[in-house]
Amino acid sequence: MKKTVLAIMVTSALAMTGCATIIKGSTQTISFKTTPENSNIQIKNRAGNVVLNGQTPATVDLRKGSGYFKPESYQITFSKAGYQPRTVEVKGTLSGWYFGNFVFGGPIGLFAVDPVNGAMYKLTPTDTQLVLEQNKIKGKKDAQTLVVVLTETLPSKMISNATRIN
Repeated sequence: MKKTVLAIMVTSALAMTGCATIIKGSTQTISFKTTPENSNIQIKNRAGNVVLNGQTPATVDLRKGSGYFKPESYQITFSKAGYQPRTVEVKGTLSGWYFGNFVFGGPIGLFAVDPVNGAMYKLTPTDTQLVLEQNKIKGKKDAQTLVVVLTETLPSKMISNATRIN
């Protein structure tokens, strides 16, 4: 009798949960690193809401789902003064653990638990390391420059072509 009750309790507990929820959860930890370090990082979710404003390196727990059967996606923008800003996209894709519901989670895991909390997805890429490019100084070809030199350092031919400014 006790074994039967225990078996029913274990089966019920497994049927009330989703396989991906048990194994992976509804959030995922992702790390972001840049060269140079201490670059600004801004993370926006699918709805355009800012999830994080900070600096690199950063490790963040991000939600994998955005609603019922809807994976979350994020736009991550890196910036630093003197460098070109870069944007990377992190997307939710179907996790293999979701299919464990055919064995353990049953219909409740397949159609309710994992789809509602987003555990049926995984975010990729999991770790981002990128190098920000320095801004290039663009000079005009026709720009005039002023160079001051001592006449003693110039060749005599150059001095004879020079114009005196009063």
